[in-house]
Amino acid sequence: MAPTLTLKTGTSWPDAWRRCLAVAPEAFRDDRVLNHWNGAWQHDGRVLPAVSPVDGSPIAGPPRLDGTTAHRAVCAALDQHRAWRHLALEERRARVAATLDALAEHRGLLALLLVWEIGKPWRLAQADVDRAVDGVRWYVDGIEPMLAGRAPLDGPVSNIASWNYPMSVLVHAMLVQALAGNAVIAKTPTDGGVACLTLACALAAREGIPVTLVSGSGGELSQALVRAPEIGCVSFVGGRDTGAAVATAVADLGKRHVLEQEGLNTWGIWNYSDWDALTAVIPKLFDYGKQRCTAYPRFVVQRHLFDAFLAAYLPAVRTLSVGHPLAVEHSHDPYPELDFGPVINAAKAKELRDQVAEAIERGAVPLHRATPDDARFLPGQDTSAYVQPVTLLNPPSSSPLHHAEPFGPVDTIVLVDTEAELLAAMNASNGALVATLSTDDRATYDRLAPHIRAFKVGHGTPRSRGDRDELFGGLGASWRGAFVGGDLLVRAVTRGPEGERLPGNFPEYQLLP
Repeated sequence: MAPTLTLKTGTSWPDAWRRCLAVAPEAFRDDRVLNHWNGAWQHDGRVLPAVSPVDGSPIAGPPRLDGTTAHRAVCAALDQHRAWRHLALEERRARVAATLDALAEHRGLLALLLVWEIGKPWRLAQADVDRAVDGVRWYVDGIEPMLAGRAPLDGPVSNIASWNYPMSVLVHAMLVQALAGNAVIAKTPTDGGVACLTLACALAAREGIPVTLVSGSGGELSQALVRAPEIGCVSFVGGRDTGAAVATAVADLGKRHVLEQEGLNTWGIWNYSDWDALTAVIPKLFDYGKQRCTAYPRFVVQRHLFDAFLAAYLPAVRTLSVGHPLAVEHSHDPYPELDFGPVINAAKAKELRDQVAEAIERGAVPLHRATPDDARFLPGQDTSAYVQPVTLLNPPSSSPLHHAEPFGPVDTIVLVDTEAELLAAMNASNGALVATLSTDDRATYDRLAPHIRAFKVGHGTPRSRGDRDELFGGLGASWRGAFVGGDLLVRAVTRGPEGERLPGNFPEYQLLP
């Protein structure tokens, strides 16, 4: 009989909120967080209710601004930008470094907020904070040559990012943009992360970083955060539907942009035999329930290897641990080791379950469907945002699971007989961020990999977004605008020589680094 679990001591949402009030009383109130613009914390916006995906309990919601107020915030950010861009690099570096020290000091609280707001297991929540801090330190230490012959943009950088990596993607980008001489604006993701971002921005604002943090619907704020002439660059991370609208706007305006969009990242299996290596990597591919832009939800498998593939895959996927990220047997036990907790909300969980059911009705074959029996939950807790791992063979072409990224713990497998079918199946979504091809023959990999439409292609190993000097981008519809990572991130948010062509995927050209 499974033991009865309890919440780890000191990790409740009220505990986390009290710590926020103590650490940053200027940004938090008893009942809400504040927006930050014009260099001050503003008690404005209409606060929407929100619940934690972990257990459905109430948490802080975003204080949503209207478009008019958002434009006032953008105008104020332009004033900050015009002052900040002339600040000496050494002073900018010192302020960013002090911010990193403060983020590191409050690592545990930032991670705990990520657990409650977006459902990250403790290990991954800590890693999100660490990657932000360590990644920006790399830029602080080596920024001079990256800025040689370059100048800040004419206006602030507007950041519109998804909810899944508030620290290692959004805060990381903002601090590097500021280090390069730009004021920065961030819109709180609609689905989660408002308290974590508020705390991070409070720590940055204390050190004099020109940061603006606002909440609101994308449709209502897009005129200010995307189209406003004051904006020097738009940095977007999210889905293709929203990204397409942003891409159209920035193309019409000729505005600097970095648009990271989703794609169906695929893992191909062709003339392969190192099944122990595949078994070892399968659980890692389920980190955070595959709610990552670099997750691999599709396997494209050579038909005559399918039995060997299943023998390697199924035992690994059956080991996955799922549950409440803070549930322990005894209140002072270490944090549980989980592969993932909930998806971002109950609505997303229902969407995934409905897509799986519909795909099976239309002919997909369920190869693996885990049950909640072995999941780690508190007695009586709301589990509506949890999805157990599912694996389907041959989803029908009419299903979203056939051509789009599910953004949840759902794997699909497609069988192929020829190299041409392999490449067609691996390129099903017109471009991706990452892909992997597992084949024993290096010559086969070298011949096929250039035809896989992904920015990064691994040989038998997964690729990731990367840190520090590793470049990042996407091919096809998965990316629009300048590529980032390493010195390319700095180049994307600064002006270089007249007529410079940035590496990236633009309507008029594509330039690989």
